[in-house]
Amino acid sequence: MPSSQLIRALGQSAHAIPLVAVTGITAGLVALADLPVGRGILVTGTLFTGVLSISWSNDYLDAERDRAVRRPDKPIATGALKRRVAGVAAVVALGLTVALSAAVGWPGGAVALATVLGAWAYNLGVKATVLSWLPYAFSFGMLPAVATLSASPPRWPAAWTMTVGALLGVAAHLADALPDLGDDVATGIRGLPHRIGARATALTDAAILLTASAVILFGPPGQPGPWQWASFTATALMSAAAALLAYRDPSSRRFFLAIILIAALDLVSFALAGIRI
Repeated sequence: MPSSQLIRALGQSAHAIPLVAVTGITAGLVALADLPVGRGILVTGTLFTGVLSISWSNDYLDAERDRAVRRPDKPIATGALKRRVAGVAAVVALGLTVALSAAVGWPGGAVALATVLGAWAYNLGVKATVLSWLPYAFSFGMLPAVATLSASPPRWPAAWTMTVGALLGVAAHLADALPDLGDDVATGIRGLPHRIGARATALTDAAILLTASAVILFGPPGQPGPWQWASFTATALMSAAAALLAYRDPSSRRFFLAIILIAALDLVSFALAGIRI
């Protein structure tokens, strides 16, 4: 296979939207934690390689299921990428993550690695159980701690920031699973969203997003300012609109994109309001 085709196939297998989203959220949290630029880049790079390893391992482990339902967005299923290549890429990316987390040092690097391994646990089988939401809650909930525990001196973030991260993580899991519920059930995957059904998943997701927005509004010390109220209103309206769309059309991926946009909006609101984690 020509190198350009290989790079293109690996890029498609890297799940670009989650990769960019998690990397961007990490960079934002690093800025809100006031890390020096060099250290912030190192921490963000650790999560970047970690998400690459998660994405490639996901496609490697799901190869047979993806082939069975003929997923056109999966390069292994379409024959554009050999399964072994994705597996090797996942291991190499995980090795880089371990090295970078060691460079970050204790305790931030250890927490960053634990965050990545939590997502690996999802790929390795938790996704097919009623606890499919748990790795998302853990990994997203720990993202603020990755930033603050990498500071000097290290510190734990405020509890409300980790609560918001966990809620957004569960919301992301439910929204990401919605479009593929039928294919997943057909290939033996029965996580939480598959057990409660598409419409219940959409409604549950909307409730989780509203709860996360409320925690963001009232969690920081002091009275909410205009930026917080504006962000709360915008995210509440966006969550309701996306949930209604998902309720009517579970196959749409707009709900997942809306959650990423909501997380980005929250980070911008924090920065404009002068909030630090």
